[in-house]
Amino acid sequence: MTENSWRTGPRHREPAELGKPIVDPAAWHPEDFAGSQEWVYRMNDTEIGEVLDAVDRIGGRGLQMIDVTKEDFEVPTLAAGLAEVGDELMEGRGFALIRGLPVKGRSREQTALAFWGIGAHMGEAVSQNTKGHLLGHVTDLGGDYAKVRGYMTKAHMKFHADRADLLSLCCLHPARSGGAHRVCSSLTPYNEMLKRRPDLALELSFRFYMSRNGEIPAGATKPWTRVPIFSVTDGYFAARGASAAIVKAQRIDGVPPLTPAQREAIALYQELTERIAVDIDYEIGDISFVQNHVTLHSRTAFEDWPEPERKRHLLRLWISNRRRPVHDDIEKAIRGVLAEGTVPKASLEVA
Repeated sequence: MTENSWRTGPRHREPAELGKPIVDPAAWHPEDFAGSQEWVYRMNDTEIGEVLDAVDRIGGRGLQMIDVTKEDFEVPTLAAGLAEVGDELMEGRGFALIRGLPVKGRSREQTALAFWGIGAHMGEAVSQNTKGHLLGHVTDLGGDYAKVRGYMTKAHMKFHADRADLLSLCCLHPARSGGAHRVCSSLTPYNEMLKRRPDLALELSFRFYMSRNGEIPAGATKPWTRVPIFSVTDGYFAARGASAAIVKAQRIDGVPPLTPAQREAIALYQELTERIAVDIDYEIGDISFVQNHVTLHSRTAFEDWPEPERKRHLLRLWISNRRRPVHDDIEKAIRGVLAEGTVPKASLEVA
């Protein structure tokens, strides 16, 4: 068994204020992790056994996946490690990867239950689309990224933040080539922008129009929402991505065009995020976590295997835990996507 490389980071934080540098443990640079995988939590044999036993117990009780709670998924030894990972996500560097989940020889249901149970220790799953999917599937469905959400395509995705406190992905099958999971501190590009162009950093506090991609939640009427890219709430900094949602919103009637200063600010932000990212090549069974308020994520374009059963396939959870204060616009955006009459579900099939 490979030694666990996991290490917790510093916790020093100072109250944030827009227009001033942010001092926060999530404001990291790639060189901070040179020669280290301190963000990788490698489960040992005891912890793996606890996960497999918990899955068997749940199967024996006949519980539906969406009804499984943290209390149902008892993993006495691993629970302490998961709590530490959760603290690191919310109060530390803002991303983590759990390695060691057995997938080979296990059914998709068994793997999905293990993934769901581990996620339940981090918070509550919320719907990812108007179909009510609490368990998502990230795989190429041949979609056009200009028209659909990126998880349905094999295209390169720009850095963005999902509509939940935490994003978690579980790798069932990696791509033939490409498809690296990329993470970037969203605080570091803000600090870099302050050094170079403080005027442009403040431009990103504007409440930008972002497309809902046709997924209009119950109670909403507009095909867009408005969210600031940079914001501070109760001394906590939060950022969103300047990604495809803004570009798509520009095609919607009634959405005002971006100003030249906003376009320049977005371009600089995107340039910086690409330059200060960390790439993660998934192994089968890897479970990644990203804290969306301080960490952006993206994906490189990929080429898939010709065999359908070997296609790149990740399971996905959007997790709410409300442990960090955020701007009111962000709080509304991270409640999950539920249209009128939508029934939450956790499907094992891509749909």
